[in-house]
Amino acid sequence: MSTPTNPAVHDFAAIGVGPFNLGLAALAEPLEGLTGVFLEQRDSFDWHPGMMLEPAHLQVPFMADLVTMADPTSQYSFLNFLKQTGRLYRFYIRENFYPLRAEYNQYCQWVAGQLPSVRFGTAVQEVAYDDGVYRLSVSGPAGPEVLYARRLVLGTGTSPYVPAAAEGILAGSAAGGAGLVFHNADYLARKAELQRKRSITVLGSGQSAAEVYYELLQEADAHGYQLNWVTRSGRFFPLEYTKLTLEMTSPEYVDYFHHLPAQQRDQLNKQQKNLYKGINSDLIDAIYDLLYTRSLTGMVDTQLLTHSTLTSAEWDHAAGTHVLHLSHGEQGTSYTLDSEAVVLATGYGYREPGFLAGIGDRIARDGSGRFAVDRNYSTGVEPGEIFVQNAELHTHGFVTPDLGMGAYRNSCILREITGREVYPVERSIAFQQFGAPAGVAVEVSA
Repeated sequence: MSTPTNPAVHDFAAIGVGPFNLGLAALAEPLEGLTGVFLEQRDSFDWHPGMMLEPAHLQVPFMADLVTMADPTSQYSFLNFLKQTGRLYRFYIRENFYPLRAEYNQYCQWVAGQLPSVRFGTAVQEVAYDDGVYRLSVSGPAGPEVLYARRLVLGTGTSPYVPAAAEGILAGSAAGGAGLVFHNADYLARKAELQRKRSITVLGSGQSAAEVYYELLQEADAHGYQLNWVTRSGRFFPLEYTKLTLEMTSPEYVDYFHHLPAQQRDQLNKQQKNLYKGINSDLIDAIYDLLYTRSLTGMVDTQLLTHSTLTSAEWDHAAGTHVLHLSHGEQGTSYTLDSEAVVLATGYGYREPGFLAGIGDRIARDGSGRFAVDRNYSTGVEPGEIFVQNAELHTHGFVTPDLGMGAYRNSCILREITGREVYPVERSIAFQQFGAPAGVAVEVSA
């Protein structure tokens, strides 16, 4: 892929460089005649740095790297990264398909360092549209600049989500007038400060909450704090990873999901959270085993509280603790929990970047004001003009944030941009059928 200098018009501009747009950059790089630029406001690639816990690993195998599922021969594969960095045999002897999270981050940094189309330290200030061309006003290391592109790929990613009930204590903590509260995105940076508190509460249901709780539990005796884990879920759900369930991360299931009515899709997304937001079963077992081992010398000073939704919270200055008001979903009762520190392992959500305001008339919307994303990942009023990465959960389902589907989505996007199927796009991989069988009479319910 060639990268023209201003004022040439790029075939596309990709905004935000997380794993998905980085994968697009890697797959686009060898394509002659295609011009693109990838813009990232951060100074370098760094994937969830606050959660780079030493033993943490991906929940998908190494083949779910940036390129392999689209092009197994790519020089930007994870296996080639291991070979080029002298770690291939060590990975082989390890006999574990799941890369460490820190290892995956190093791999992505290795790829990013080889791609001239990727520009770090470059923030997009505003975007305008005129006569078939997008004009991007950016600020980079060399100062203000204007870039031009015929298409956009939005990959600005998700931001830490904070429940409304916790916004007040988070703001108070940030202002320095209350106790310690932060999102787990900042966990490692603030871990030492956290462990100086007498009591800690982790709020959340998924993998990040479990990882934070497990690490804090391991070190609780050394620091002497009381530890709580609060989830609104009915139990600590494991990530469902059976093979027929994994077939739902397939082109056929995306086809099926995309054709469902919007109301049905929204309902399914609520029901299917444990398919992508659950906890690794090995980690659940490790937590139990640690609790059991510690219980041999007396009960552990910890509480695991299920069915408990945070309804409000405030800082009690006199007591020096946060008062967390919780509602038990099944019993219909309420109670309070006091804690000096609170870690919000409450996930991430998509927020539209401000620069989209200048091209609002170019974006298709659904009845709820969300991106109306076509099956080919386009959300422009003109097909194949604006594409999204990891912003289509409501139209494409729970596979949206799955790293293993990233190369597939990028193959589809490149097919639309180039007008040809550069990388073979799988259409049928599942043994099961998700809709009614073809060729039979279908009765539609009234």
